[in-house]
Amino acid sequence: MAVKKYKPITHGMRGMTGYTFDEITKDKPERSLIVLKQQYGGRNASGRVTVHHRGGGNRRFIRIVDFKRDKRDIPAKVAAIEYDPNRTARIALLNYADGEKRYIIAPVDIKVGDNIMAGANAEIRSGNSLPISNIPVGTLIHNIEVKEGKGGQMVRTAGGAAQLLAKEGNFAQIRMPSGEVRLIHQRCYATIGQIGNLDHSNIKLGKAGRNRHKGIRPSVRGSAMSPRDHPHGGGEGRQPIGLAGPKSPWGKPTLGKKTRRNKKTDQYIVRRRSKTSR
Repeated sequence: MAVKKYKPITHGMRGMTGYTFDEITKDKPERSLIVLKQQYGGRNASGRVTVHHRGGGNRRFIRIVDFKRDKRDIPAKVAAIEYDPNRTARIALLNYADGEKRYIIAPVDIKVGDNIMAGANAEIRSGNSLPISNIPVGTLIHNIEVKEGKGGQMVRTAGGAAQLLAKEGNFAQIRMPSGEVRLIHQRCYATIGQIGNLDHSNIKLGKAGRNRHKGIRPSVRGSAMSPRDHPHGGGEGRQPIGLAGPKSPWGKPTLGKKTRRNKKTDQYIVRRRSKTSR
């Protein structure tokens, strides 16, 4: 995928970049695999705003993506590479030999007409899904299961890839894109290859309107508010926050505060990302 630059006919378009969509082969999604996305504006069932800066945006359809890859030992052919507005990666439409159609995350090397299969006997080829026990050490993988049969939960964004480092006993050591090394059970499934759309990180929005199209509303700095609205507010002119550390609008520590609560999975972390050189 290539990145295109816009001619700066306005101030907002200076430095703006976008997708060329060269790899897209089909404009409209498969009707049997889409669901209209409900918009809640960041509100919960009680009507309270629980996620701020949400609202508006273009109308979207959710593409039903197969993260479980539970259609085993049945070959499928790649029918199209499509754009998905709900994720950074591209998706591939598969036509299975029994007539069923499914979407998967498109790896970087996949092309229309390729044959793909999921199962313990599948080849070590980009797009195929296998148990980690059947994948050679050193292979790049994505869409990794954390619990057997639950479906891929890790490494699903554009350009993402984890590496299988070692196997010992029932578990395998996998290095995540963050540099963290985790233990994953060898019966869990993973997909071979690196996820496509590698140039996603090079996209520059250029103007606030492109964020509004995505459904992201403006955010205001706390230091620009009054002290009754935010702990950082108040003061004559530009002032420091006057606190030992930054806080949220409700007085809770933020920006660096440790928020990880699930200590049960510490036993599966071999090396944390914070202790790596990356």
